[in-house]
Amino acid sequence: MGRATLTRRFTRFAAIDWSGQAVARPKGLAVAEVGDGGPALVEREGGWSRDAVLGWLVELAGARADMLIGLDLSPALPFLDRDSYFPGWDGSPGDARSLWAMVDRMSADDPYLAASSVVADEEVSRHFRRQRACGDRFGSGRGRLRVCEERQLLAGLSPTSCFNLVGAAQVGKSSLTGMRVLHRLAGRIAVWPFDPVPATGPVIVELYTTIAARAAGVRKGLSKLRDPLSLDAALAVLGSAAHVPIARYDDHATDALLSAAWLRTVAGDAALWAPAGLTAEVARTEGWTFGVR
Repeated sequence: MGRATLTRRFTRFAAIDWSGQAVARPKGLAVAEVGDGGPALVEREGGWSRDAVLGWLVELAGARADMLIGLDLSPALPFLDRDSYFPGWDGSPGDARSLWAMVDRMSADDPYLAASSVVADEEVSRHFRRQRACGDRFGSGRGRLRVCEERQLLAGLSPTSCFNLVGAAQVGKSSLTGMRVLHRLAGRIAVWPFDPVPATGPVIVELYTTIAARAAGVRKGLSKLRDPLSLDAALAVLGSAAHVPIARYDDHATDALLSAAWLRTVAGDAALWAPAGLTAEVARTEGWTFGVR
């Protein structure tokens, strides 16, 4: 599957630092864009909401924007390790798109495109580690990982299971809320590798912002940049011009700015679109983190 995917040239690049926080305007949401110059934040009065990001993506789809968009979330749960997202449950979806539909359906009454109802479900909750409650099917250690996350471990990275909802490094809440957005895009934007890369129009890929930080020379343990000089130094390593100055330098804004520039740098690397472990089954059920070989 992966090796049949062809690359194409993009003229614009964007990175979205995501958040699973169940509020109207999560502090963790940040959007950055870059073309020929330095990266800049895409501002939204009052701050971004998940609904607003969805609307922005729909607008890009309607305009057939020539943009590669990185989303900092996991678009699916582990499947291949147990041949199921939720082993032992008859209602477990059979592929990623069915999973997105299930998450959106179960969370229909949750405001702000949150996904609290999913992990509150009696059967589904058995697979998640939650605050003061660990499901009996969560497993041990760091929890279940996708194939691409196992590859991240081999590369010296430290992925967190999507079934973990506890701690600063948890990615489960972001992933579940992101699945609601992917479902509601309803095929308007190709999502790699679930979809082939189209000849025109925007394309979404999964981001792991630490990969961008490492490529920019930010050493392990210091992957977060919180001042303009450090950010511009990292951008220079990627061959990027300095960023457009911003009012506040927090992890979310700098992650988005650096990741957008990194996407521009690596988008033409054919090997990243065809990693060895990306089989048709992986592409159908788990997806892949862009940049993981």
